[in-house]
Amino acid sequence: MKFNDYIYERPVIDTVKAQYNMLIENFNFSQNAQEQLAIINEINKFSKNLDTMANLVAIRHSINTEDQFYDNENEYMDNAGPIFQGLTVDYYKALINSKFKDELKKKIPLQYFTMAEMEIKTFSEEVVEDLQEENKLESEYDKLISSAKINFDNKTLNLSQMQPYMQSLNREIRKEAYEKYTGFFEANMEKFDEIFDKMVKVRNKIAVKLGYKNFVELGYIRMHRSEYGAKEVESYRNQVLKYIVPISNELRIRQANRLNIDNFKYYDKDLDFTTGNAKPKGGKDWMLERAKKMYSEISPETDEFFKFMIEKDLFDLETKPNKQSGGYCTFIQNYKSPFIFANFNGTSGDVDVLTHEAGHAFQVYESRNIEFPELIFPTYEACEIHSMSMEFITWPWMNLFFEENELKYKFSHLSSALLFIPYGVTVDEFQHKIYENPNLTPNERRKTWREIEKKYLPWLDYENNKFYNEGGYWFKQGHIFGNPFYYIDYTLAQVCSFQYWVKFNLGDRQKAWGEYLNLCKVGGSKPFLQLLQEGNLQSPFEDSTIESVIIPIKNYLDSVDDTKL
Repeated sequence: MKFNDYIYERPVIDTVKAQYNMLIENFNFSQNAQEQLAIINEINKFSKNLDTMANLVAIRHSINTEDQFYDNENEYMDNAGPIFQGLTVDYYKALINSKFKDELKKKIPLQYFTMAEMEIKTFSEEVVEDLQEENKLESEYDKLISSAKINFDNKTLNLSQMQPYMQSLNREIRKEAYEKYTGFFEANMEKFDEIFDKMVKVRNKIAVKLGYKNFVELGYIRMHRSEYGAKEVESYRNQVLKYIVPISNELRIRQANRLNIDNFKYYDKDLDFTTGNAKPKGGKDWMLERAKKMYSEISPETDEFFKFMIEKDLFDLETKPNKQSGGYCTFIQNYKSPFIFANFNGTSGDVDVLTHEAGHAFQVYESRNIEFPELIFPTYEACEIHSMSMEFITWPWMNLFFEENELKYKFSHLSSALLFIPYGVTVDEFQHKIYENPNLTPNERRKTWREIEKKYLPWLDYENNKFYNEGGYWFKQGHIFGNPFYYIDYTLAQVCSFQYWVKFNLGDRQKAWGEYLNLCKVGGSKPFLQLLQEGNLQSPFEDSTIESVIIPIKNYLDSVDDTKL
């Protein structure tokens, strides 16, 4: 079966409740651990089916937000999701309170119990309507973003299609493209503010009802962060400020020099060279053919994986009207199938997103036979290691996509990975401030963003762009709206992926592949810091990690005469 043949059937709430409650009842009345393990197996199958249906709706709705059938089903799932979550929490409570728990722990990964305990802390019947409201607001944001229709270059373009113009060699075109792009958010400022204001309020309301001071602690628990908290993350952000912000400032000065610009502005940041940025030499089908060759040569495991993806048509890569923005990878449980979603626009970002999401997809493909659906993906900060590292693992094959511009791509790719981290911690600190102070007005929120932005991105000059100068840039960052506190994860993972860059490109590639493959196979069966041990990686929270990994990267970038690219 190909993806289009995958069958969706709406899970009827009352039927699901009856079946799930019967399974939980049988679990509670089991006579021994073996009986409970058999019922857990049945619950896993049931959960996989529910997850499959929710995922098929999410994917097909994201491909076309105007598809009436899946728009209705998405609305249904927004309401049903919290009810299904409540049933799962009832099961987790039964699991945690099982009189055979000690015996079960000998057969089930401890991370499963840790996640169960954390999920229990995120839910009560009292917050079901609030969770439904939160889901609806997230869908509202997605729909608003996908509705963008920008008139530019005698065309009607969405946000993704504006990106090539924002990298134009012509500075006036870059500036105008950015102003048009900004104009969409400015024109809809009240809508974005209203959606986010309601989001902050409802999330704070949920947190208070569940007994928390505010949403910050609940946000961390939702992310299943069992080994670290806000203090450790704050310490990590300070490391970024100390070690990475100065280098990122140097890289921006270097970029301005390459571009012969003495007054570097925000609309210059996406152009790396006066000869133009590296771009893939062909379109989607051409790129997939080269990706197929690349993955056939990396390892037998990647060869098998990518052939499976091609055969099952598990991609939706081209940007089109009414398609949600961004890119993602998900896993369709019933079919043991990863799925990759992207918005190709003819820039080097197409290769980045293809290798990045393929890293996620490869990981879940390798861990697809883990019995517990909750443990197939790890927690987010570990998830992003697989994806960001895959971007670097594929470096020796970048000539397939960029040909004579291979070095140009590599220099931009590595430097942009470094430049990303200060932005990533900006997003994180902003979210902490927002949820610690849920009653801030929209104007105060934007002011807070601009203050934090100046701290980590001091080079950023918005010239006379009033909207950005007043702190509106973050409207475009969907994670802030739909996945609170999911952004520091990218930066933590980037520090880990830099370690793999060193291992794969400066060390023993075969040994490094074994470490990476092992990390993929264990999926989410362990928490973040233990997974780092599985992949032979140093924790980004350790004081020496950032400093040590930055040295070889800076050496590489300094070794390239970027003025000749």
